[in-house]
Amino acid sequence: MSIGNDAKQAVQGAIQGVMAKGIALAPDSWMPGGRPDPLIRQTHGAIGQPLSRLDGPLKVSGRATFAAEFPMERMVYAAVLFSPIPKGRITGIDSAAARRAPGVVAIMTHENAPRLNPPPAFMSQPKAAGGDTLPVMQDDRIHWNGQPVAVVLAETQDQADHARSLISASYDAEEALTDFDRAKKQGTQQAMFMGQPLHNEAGEAENALAEAAVNVDAVYRTPRHNHNAIELHGVTVAWQGDTLRIHDASQLVAHTAWSVAQMFGMDEKKVIVTSPFVGGGFGGKCLWQHQVLAAAAAKLAGRPVRLVLSREGVYRVVGGRAQTEQRVALGADHAGKLKALIHCGTTAKTATNAMPEPFIMPTRSAYASETVLLDVQTVELAMLANTFMRAPGESVGTFALESAMDELAHELGIDPIDLRLRNEPDKDPTSGLPFSSRNIEQAWRDGAKRFGWGRRNPRPGAVRDGEWLVGIGCATSTYPYYRMPGGAARITLRRDGSAVIDIAAHEMGMGTATAQTQVAAQRLGLPIESITFNYGDSTLPGVVLAGGSQQTASIGASVQAAQHELVTQLLKMAGNDSPLAGLGAEEVVGHEGGLAKIDALDIHETYASILGWAGQEALEVQGEAAAPLETMHWSMHSHGAMFCEVRVNAITGEPRVSRFLGSFDCGRILNPKTATSQFRGGIIMGIGLALLEETQFDPRNGRIMNPSLSDYHVPVHMDVPEIDVMWTDIPDPHTPMGARGIGEIGITGTGAAIANAVFNATGKRVRDLPITLDKLL
Repeated sequence: MSIGNDAKQAVQGAIQGVMAKGIALAPDSWMPGGRPDPLIRQTHGAIGQPLSRLDGPLKVSGRATFAAEFPMERMVYAAVLFSPIPKGRITGIDSAAARRAPGVVAIMTHENAPRLNPPPAFMSQPKAAGGDTLPVMQDDRIHWNGQPVAVVLAETQDQADHARSLISASYDAEEALTDFDRAKKQGTQQAMFMGQPLHNEAGEAENALAEAAVNVDAVYRTPRHNHNAIELHGVTVAWQGDTLRIHDASQLVAHTAWSVAQMFGMDEKKVIVTSPFVGGGFGGKCLWQHQVLAAAAAKLAGRPVRLVLSREGVYRVVGGRAQTEQRVALGADHAGKLKALIHCGTTAKTATNAMPEPFIMPTRSAYASETVLLDVQTVELAMLANTFMRAPGESVGTFALESAMDELAHELGIDPIDLRLRNEPDKDPTSGLPFSSRNIEQAWRDGAKRFGWGRRNPRPGAVRDGEWLVGIGCATSTYPYYRMPGGAARITLRRDGSAVIDIAAHEMGMGTATAQTQVAAQRLGLPIESITFNYGDSTLPGVVLAGGSQQTASIGASVQAAQHELVTQLLKMAGNDSPLAGLGAEEVVGHEGGLAKIDALDIHETYASILGWAGQEALEVQGEAAAPLETMHWSMHSHGAMFCEVRVNAITGEPRVSRFLGSFDCGRILNPKTATSQFRGGIIMGIGLALLEETQFDPRNGRIMNPSLSDYHVPVHMDVPEIDVMWTDIPDPHTPMGARGIGEIGITGTGAAIANAVFNATGKRVRDLPITLDKLL
């Protein structure tokens, strides 16, 4: 399915419908036939098996082809020159020496770049949510420090890089607001997210806070963060007649194809985006300027182009997480029941970007409180646009909220776990909706037992091992359930008992293709080896993107819709002589290479038999998932209980995470092996958030000063202990397959668990990330 005007309107309508109030639908009406997913009731089969990733052998043998590895005849290599000022005009570009350099084929600037339309809005937002709506190399205007101003094409990468160094550009700099503190003094504005204000209010929270028997009131700060996937952002582009072929490292192949088509003023069917393998993508592998620049340069030169951003280039062109300043104030009675919950603050964004860091998101559903005040304000700076970065909002929002809960527990003299459980809500505190499934109490109790929480000494600084102070902390982790509209899938069932699933999904190393092969095998009643799962191609059905931990549910709903259509057609073909005669699609399931009556599996006929009687070698069907309306009836979230042990050197102040356990409640776990990897990966990223990661942004000129892995620190092996994970594995009855997303929850709560453990070890409360040794001396 392509992304045309009808699909855009459907996306917008679905999002607005989910946001609307007062609409009543049957609880399962979003599913085909208004019935629950039968996979939720199936406890045996391919689902739940620890199958190794199917793409593993390709990657370890070097046969997996990434975006910057596709060979093309007469291909040239690109190098990008970046602006050194945050705002102003280009007054001149002297490229004469560069043009004379060996191997140079062309140099593209705003003066000779093909004319393009501005980037279109993303997901029907008024401004692009994942990037910005600025023109790409269409004029002499500079909007941020690092904006591309020239692209050099040469026969080799070394030649392109050398020629770029010979270009001299001059600028007329203008005054730019790049200082966060100065911007706050000039005034803030209400933050919007997904078309809604980031604001919730119930009762008089400030008054309740003042009157509470016990309260804490503190400000927590988190820095900017940059994306650092192991695979650099790269693209290989070629114009083949009037068709534009893009090999990209992408989380959204269908959206990229549509967006690029709009910019070049062409039929979206003429833009083909492929992305079979992605070497890491946590929100940053979306559409940025480099893909557009490569396509424009290929058009200018008449030759295929490969453009791979350097590590510094990623920092200049690809956005990350914005800094936040968050106030969390909690008021409670002596028993620990919350009377007031205030979570407010400010973050930064650009004028052409609709992605503030929505840090109040986890607080909306975390705890019951008599009064609530939640609010996010923004300031607009001249900088690179923000974007999604693993658990946007929740990762840094849980640091502030869960640190404050620990502070309140300490003030009250109540165990931190007990305090959280005493404030468990019986329904969503802000929406009033019932929870679809919430088993966080079990996650807490199981995790506490396995971690040995009962041995914790609540007195800070009481446990010492030589020169190391030892502490234990915990935090709640949470991430919402999402399922985007536009899901579709195609199933081709063959008489030999094999099936092909086609869907424009993405595999970024998290095991999507493996888990979905398992799901398809169980849904169709076929062996895993009989399933082929095709993905990563914009010509395939659906507009599913990999983001918001929603791809699994979206794929599941799409395949379910296609299978429903497949079963409907097969039952028509089976005829009156079939054991299945008279049964409807809701009455049968895939079983042992065919269909069987759902409550009497011995009433069965194989696919080969049905197709044989019909004289067909194969049957191809396509199904479109119904609109994602489940969140109109339920408050839907994954949860976790995070436990951390740290050691802080009493002499040097060096903090070390020595043990970590994540106990999760994320619905059904489709593949324990890939899920464990996902959970651990999120926790490792959370360790980086807590102890290491910080983008050094110069407030004088908007320049990122540490654009490399030498200066921007991420966790390495020595920083990461053995990480234990566990889960409830209780299916959510209101989601496809009973599963909720797991890609992002691991990072949430991790920062707070580490900070709380540091306090337990040292008695020092660090409210400003990262927790570096200078803050502990």
